[in-house]
Amino acid sequence: MLASRPPPYDDDSSFGTSSPTLPSDMPAKDDKAGSKISAMKKAADEKNGTRRTSRRASSAAAKKDATDDKNNNNKAVAFPKKKAATASKKNGSNPKYPINTPLSKIFMDEVDGTNRLFSGKVIAYDSETKFYSIRYEDDDGEEMTEAELSKFVIVKNKNLGAVGKRKKGKKNDHESDVVDDQDDVAMEDSSDDDNHEEKHAAMRKIAKKPRIMAAAAAKKKEGKEEPAEVLTSGRMPRRSAKKKINYAQFDDDDIMFDGESEEDVEEVERPKKKKSNYKRANGTKNGTKGGKKKKADDSDSDAFELGSESEEEEEIDDDMESSDDDDDDYGKKQKAKKPAAKKKSNNKKPAAKGKDGEKKKTMAEGFKPQTTPLNWTLSLDEIKKMNEFLDPCGMEATDDIIDGIVGEQLDKSLPLLCKALEYDGKHSTLGSKNDPLLLGTACSGTDAPALALTLVQEQLEKRGLGDIFKHNHVFSCEKEPFKQAYLARNFDSVLYPGTSCKNFSMLRSTKRLDIEDMGCSGETFLAACELLFKEKPKYAIFENVEGAPWMKMSEYITGRINLATVGVNDKIKKINGASKGKSGHLEFVRKDGNIVVDNVPAEYGVRCGATVSGYTKKGSEVTHGIKWPNKSKKSCTLDELIKHNGIDRKTATLLLESDVVYCTKYLPVDTKKFGLPQTRQRVYMFVWQPDNGNFDDDLGDYWAAIVKHLESDVRHSLESFILPVDHDNIRVFREALNGPAGRNTNRSINQAPDFWDEKISNANLKHNKIARQKLGMEDRARPQTQWGPFGEMQVPWHYWLEYMKCNTQRRLDMLDVLHASSARDAECHDSNHSSFVWNISQNCSREKHRQAKAGIASCITPGGDPFIPNAGRTLLGCEKLLLQGIPLFRLQLGNETEVQLGDLAGNAMSLPVVNATILAGIMCKQLRREHIDTSNSDIEKTLKAINKTKPQVQLKSDCTAKFVGETTDTEALFKELAALSKQAVESSIWCTCETSGKTSSSEMFLRCRECSMSVCRDCVHVKQGYQVDSHAITEYILSNEVHSQEEFEMKLRSIMPANLILGRDGVNEIAAINKDKYRVAGLSDYMFSLHRIKRDRRKWIALYYAREGRIGETIGEFKFTIGELERKSEGAAAVIGVQGELTSFFPAKRKPLCYGPIQPCARTRLCQGESEMTWIAKAPDADGSLSIVGSGSTQSFRRQVGLTDDASEAMVVNSQGPQKAHFKAAKARGESRRWHYADNWKVWPKDLIIDDGRMDDSDVNVGGTYIRVGCLHTFNQNACWIRKETDSSPELYFLIKPDVSRNGPDSCIISSSSCYGDISSILATLPWEWQPCDALKEELQNVKVATHSTLELKHMKCLALKTNFSVEAPKEDDSAVLIKMNGLSTTDIDDLCSRDDESGSKNVVALNVHRGAKVQQTVRRYNHLCAAPFLKHAAEQGLKYDLKLDSTWMSIQQPGDVFFGRCQLTIPPRPEERWIYDDERKEWVRTSEIMASREYFSTLQSAPQCFEFVADRKEGSLTVKCNPQVAAHHAAFGLIEGRGEGMERDVSLSFRLLSISQQKDPVLRRFLLHNCRELDETSVELKGNFDLYERQKKALTKMLNIEGRNVDFEEIEMSEQPMPGSTGWSLVAKAKRTSQLKGGVIADAIGSGKTVISIAIILKGIAAARKRSKYPRKSSA
Repeated sequence: MLASRPPPYDDDSSFGTSSPTLPSDMPAKDDKAGSKISAMKKAADEKNGTRRTSRRASSAAAKKDATDDKNNNNKAVAFPKKKAATASKKNGSNPKYPINTPLSKIFMDEVDGTNRLFSGKVIAYDSETKFYSIRYEDDDGEEMTEAELSKFVIVKNKNLGAVGKRKKGKKNDHESDVVDDQDDVAMEDSSDDDNHEEKHAAMRKIAKKPRIMAAAAAKKKEGKEEPAEVLTSGRMPRRSAKKKINYAQFDDDDIMFDGESEEDVEEVERPKKKKSNYKRANGTKNGTKGGKKKKADDSDSDAFELGSESEEEEEIDDDMESSDDDDDDYGKKQKAKKPAAKKKSNNKKPAAKGKDGEKKKTMAEGFKPQTTPLNWTLSLDEIKKMNEFLDPCGMEATDDIIDGIVGEQLDKSLPLLCKALEYDGKHSTLGSKNDPLLLGTACSGTDAPALALTLVQEQLEKRGLGDIFKHNHVFSCEKEPFKQAYLARNFDSVLYPGTSCKNFSMLRSTKRLDIEDMGCSGETFLAACELLFKEKPKYAIFENVEGAPWMKMSEYITGRINLATVGVNDKIKKINGASKGKSGHLEFVRKDGNIVVDNVPAEYGVRCGATVSGYTKKGSEVTHGIKWPNKSKKSCTLDELIKHNGIDRKTATLLLESDVVYCTKYLPVDTKKFGLPQTRQRVYMFVWQPDNGNFDDDLGDYWAAIVKHLESDVRHSLESFILPVDHDNIRVFREALNGPAGRNTNRSINQAPDFWDEKISNANLKHNKIARQKLGMEDRARPQTQWGPFGEMQVPWHYWLEYMKCNTQRRLDMLDVLHASSARDAECHDSNHSSFVWNISQNCSREKHRQAKAGIASCITPGGDPFIPNAGRTLLGCEKLLLQGIPLFRLQLGNETEVQLGDLAGNAMSLPVVNATILAGIMCKQLRREHIDTSNSDIEKTLKAINKTKPQVQLKSDCTAKFVGETTDTEALFKELAALSKQAVESSIWCTCETSGKTSSSEMFLRCRECSMSVCRDCVHVKQGYQVDSHAITEYILSNEVHSQEEFEMKLRSIMPANLILGRDGVNEIAAINKDKYRVAGLSDYMFSLHRIKRDRRKWIALYYAREGRIGETIGEFKFTIGELERKSEGAAAVIGVQGELTSFFPAKRKPLCYGPIQPCARTRLCQGESEMTWIAKAPDADGSLSIVGSGSTQSFRRQVGLTDDASEAMVVNSQGPQKAHFKAAKARGESRRWHYADNWKVWPKDLIIDDGRMDDSDVNVGGTYIRVGCLHTFNQNACWIRKETDSSPELYFLIKPDVSRNGPDSCIISSSSCYGDISSILATLPWEWQPCDALKEELQNVKVATHSTLELKHMKCLALKTNFSVEAPKEDDSAVLIKMNGLSTTDIDDLCSRDDESGSKNVVALNVHRGAKVQQTVRRYNHLCAAPFLKHAAEQGLKYDLKLDSTWMSIQQPGDVFFGRCQLTIPPRPEERWIYDDERKEWVRTSEIMASREYFSTLQSAPQCFEFVADRKEGSLTVKCNPQVAAHHAAFGLIEGRGEGMERDVSLSFRLLSISQQKDPVLRRFLLHNCRELDETSVELKGNFDLYERQKKALTKMLNIEGRNVDFEEIEMSEQPMPGSTGWSLVAKAKRTSQLKGGVIADAIGSGKTVISIAIILKGIAAARKRSKYPRKSSA
């Protein structure tokens, strides 16, 4: 049966727009005003020859009305302005007020009798009747004469004193009073998301009501005219008519748009300023009365949200522009920052002036491209030494890197910490055994302080000092429900508040609020202060942004107001008339003989109601009393008190009474100075109770010194914190993008017209336009995305297509601009191949294309969207947590969405910074005692002297593992793997859509013959797909059987050995090369265990790691590559087979540390069809020279991205102007190419003719003719010249190898592989300053090069080791045992059990691998020991449960005692909740019994789990047990929850075990309704000669069957329980219940007889119904 659908659009409009029919769910208007308007519209259409336009109209003339239709849900005619004006002239009339003239009028609401202001506009003028047609914001309308209309018209010109109010004495001239067409009120939403459908849905709910012009009528009778005041906006969702709005009380600085966060605020259309009538004394704010606080509206609220009237933006000072170097001193920043400038006004007022009397710039106009080179003050050698990062060397960001940062902080301060925690009989330090540290956190997001203390405890235990530090996490406080759930899952007296920073952020330069404004920032701070004074902890630490009013916050806490510094360095912009008190004076009243604060202006951090205790003078602790000026005086100001008491304002400090004395010290910090690759500038304030109540206590200076001492350099770049693309978190996220959520977003994107059309675009466009102009970029150049209107785009083939489809045109264009910006640098980089991170939620005028230091991300914010162009994807919420130092996989996460994870990360405190402040708080008193005993004047010197003496600690690290077992040579293994290399290529990744574990549903793949780029056919679409136009495409067909990754992975696991060892002679041979440059000596003493097998592009990779003690840190890697070994063009001989590479991690693990990527020290290769394999090592480089001559011309990379001469000229201007001295120094070093383009930068040669004069036959001759290929995005800077293969010479490639980390320039290379990542294939490297355009200059054609060669290793051997470990799995039995590993050593068992059996006394230990802070450590040990052997055994011999996707479901019988779904031990009942009314907050709140939630989660933690891990010390075994009954309980509970008793008896249960690698993405098909074609007909007697159609009779049969309970319906609920660890197994239980349908929906086309079918079913059952009825009743059916 078909569902009804509206008629199609009519596309024959002469204006290029369509005329849609009203949707069926829109009720027709039957009120008088609506009828008049309909008639008028029809008449106007006939007169003017115009047609009604669609909301999607792209016509410039219909733009304003079409936009209003979108926002106001108006289905009325949208008249083109110019046509309407012409029609009026033809009729001999020129109306005074043209179409779209805005007006406002007050009407009475029938519901509550209140008056409310409505905005509207003129939509038509009838020259015959002289009436204007008016349409209001809620779609009602009326007609007015010109005289009536003049009373309500909104005017805006120089004669206006306020918006909508006319100054007295000014003449009413309609040409200046009426809003011009070009300055019309903007009614278009400037946000990315096209959310007009939600607005329409909300507006349909508003009931229509008649207009009652009570106020206007009354004024008219009295002969008075009262001009109305209005504030209109295109961002306003509809407000219910019964809600009263006091527009006069709104101020644009009080407003925050929904969805905005501190750093993701795009340029929006801003509302006009209106003076606020706010008064602090009476407690009114934002339209509320009586001190009642209005609860924040949710995103689906129908309340108004203020927007703007025009596409205006804030003005900015040049001083607010951020420089290239963001490491400036904090104090300098405070001097440089100015208050944000006011916005421009529409009326004719003098332009605002900036410094030196210049006109202030808007944000877009203030955009300054980055022209100076990165690290311009340093030489390249200095940059390499200072900015290179360590290779992660197999470390996981979730554990190793973050643990290492905390461990380094402990090592820096361990001597002082040990002294501080020792009890000497006099002093007991907080955190010691005698005085455990009690931790409480408020609004701290992820609770980073608690996580930091957990890591400190673990690191101390690792050093054998676990008993010296004790802490107890007492409480955490959060308002957001999902954050409360997160805290309850993860955490079992210092107060550590992280107040909200949203309103304090410097990025909110026009909407920043102060403390008293009670925004989320000020409200949480005041609540934290309330808790501080109630609990009175010894120490507290506050964290917030730099823009917070720290001086005022300090005054709030200390109760001490330094009169000399009041208002100095206050960063909060003053908001006229809003929350700033009745006057600009601090006022007092006298109560019970005390002087009490009554009114507080913005400059003072004083609590209203606080009692004055006196004042002190500078240098004295004596408190002087304050006398009241006059007994008859009820109130007085601070100035009057000062004058009466003779107080010197310059030296006096005002004191307020408090139950406890606190001192404060605040310190600016930056996350990147604490080991994390993120620029996050925050301020931490240390609060402490001073000894003996001393107000001038200096403990804060020692605290600050320790925090600075604990700073550390960033050792690992951003890439080390990014999850691998095949990680399960990423796989789930990409599935969501391909699911309904992603499709819904894409649907709205596809409806957006051309963003580049200035007539219909929003305020964001000028940012992109101005950025392109100042960068010197062509206006229409779109090299990366090729975006267009209505969702069109073609992106590089390595981008996530599903993610790009969810981005607006503004964001896509921003990617093009930023990509061109990276190419614009004189030190050119290609963003497709170098590391960049761009926050595309910003505008082009805000976001830099590079940070001050490469490899560092910008600040992580809740709503930010960091994009990684070389990975082609966004940064996930879990990765944002890692960049905050939050150990992700120690956390117990629930069903948090990606947005919620991003919110957790954006609002979190960086863990290393938090840890430093806590450790400093513990040690500062001890440091002061030590410092007093020395003669040092500098605290830092004392600190360094203390830490020189290292305590005797012993890191708990196992010695080198002793391995015993049989060894076999791996030569046979290499041959077997080489034979599988073709299958490896066919089953590998062929398209970017497959990189996260998915297998493309298409069997056709497109591959380039030149660059070997490949994509599936489904990802290449003419509208939205990958760019393939520049490639020479060949089609390949790969069947699902051939391309199956599951089959090949299982085959590979069955072949690969579990362990490898290296021959000692071979390792010594490598060590002899260049004095053991690679530090491989000793690797022969380690065993390499299989870590993982992963699929890559056109190859498979098997990784083996050598670890300290088998489960410690990684110190070496052996990598197998099976498949394509070198990338070649289609015409060259393919190089496929198997390759083994050995890499030592000692250079990055042991001092002296070696920075930069670690290269393999030895490799061997066996190609398919070959029988001999040779081990080789890299020989020292040799110097040589080549002659490189270019011919022909092609576009350079900079020209391909759209750069013009303006970009080159900007470099010259910069080097000859402000940076002249630095350029001169760089030129003297021979580094001028870092500052300037080459003269012929626009052209690169088509052919390169290389003459290689080397005569040594052992080297590959690289001479010949290289021809450039036109493939885009595959090669760095689109640069690839190919020397084709001949009988005597192999195919070679001339490429530009990128410095991925951007710590240096890119360099040209000659390689035997077209992939610059194949390091072993590089034959020669050219100097960095040589560029392809130099081949066209004769004087630069002779080039010195570094040539690379290899040495043969004669004694190197790799052996497979068969150890004593054995794996067994029962095939068929009734036990719970799934798989078991035997032969574990005592050390292995002790390490597995150390977190669950600290005493080591238990023989059998049940390991906790499910919940708790230490779970991840146990799971990691299990992964290292058992995961690979378990997977190998499952691949070779299988398990008792089949892991294949098509395996059968195994049934589970209902237990005899408790039915499935009713077990309260497995599924504890949730605590009961109730709602109570909070009189203080004036709102309903949800509450439950005290500690009920904690008890509930405690019960959850002790509930049975589906998988159990049991270690046996005697047997030396680890057993994994599987309990399908647990999963069955969860599945059944989801089916029967809340549906009454007895249903559980009808539920049947089954289960099966699955592997994640076996699971395929769901195939989403259209939902099909069952038809009735196969059913019999049922007749019913109708009156007259009428009868039902055949299809209606069959439908009647179906309905009767349903009513007779004869149609079965199968309900299914599933529960998936993943097995902890990296095996990727999960048990899925299915609960099924068969029931009978009890009703349905009649779905058919309009007019097909749904009503008569409904009548027929009534007639068919009316006789039976009457028999069952207790009371005789006639039916009219």
